[in-house]
Amino acid sequence: MHYDATLRDHGLPHDPFKALVAPRPIGWIGTLDAEGRANLAPYSFFNAVGDRPPLVMFSSAGFKHSQANVEATGEFTCSLATWDLREAMNQTSAPLPPDIDEFEYAGLEKAASRFVKPPRVAAAPAALECRLWKTVTLPAEPGAVTHTLIIGQVVGIYIADAFIANGQVDTGAMRPIARMGYRDYAVVTPETTFAMTRPR
Repeated sequence: MHYDATLRDHGLPHDPFKALVAPRPIGWIGTLDAEGRANLAPYSFFNAVGDRPPLVMFSSAGFKHSQANVEATGEFTCSLATWDLREAMNQTSAPLPPDIDEFEYAGLEKAASRFVKPPRVAAAPAALECRLWKTVTLPAEPGAVTHTLIIGQVVGIYIADAFIANGQVDTGAMRPIARMGYRDYAVVTPETTFAMTRPR
């Protein structure tokens, strides 16, 4: 198969694009609105985009609560979504009104951040505390929902001590989950990771 990505003439029942750009990390974005109400939502268009300074981005399809809150307050957190928290993460993707706290809706305890006001997921083994750097409106096809790229500078990082071994973070032991295509997810485990050294 070789098809025109603009015309989407693949002939399949579902667009395969997201199944090919996979697995994608999940940005579990915590925010506060201007009135101090908490919001928590997962984004699969998410990744790290720099390390000096550390920068992360997530992309919002349409003007959702997370984007509105980040633009209003300039801050957000990103908690690591893991295998143990997969059901709660999925619950926070529900399209709830702005006065409903997704932390409470999904039965998740909040933990106070150290450098920003929005809380993180207490049970998550790691979290990033971020300040807004820039938003970028992405091009959209006629009639399609506009995506906005929200780029944040990481100003604080939380890591549960239990997952630091021999001076390194044991990411596999955290069992982070990632988004595939359709309804599919993947999980990273110590058994599925491997190491390679770059050539010099």
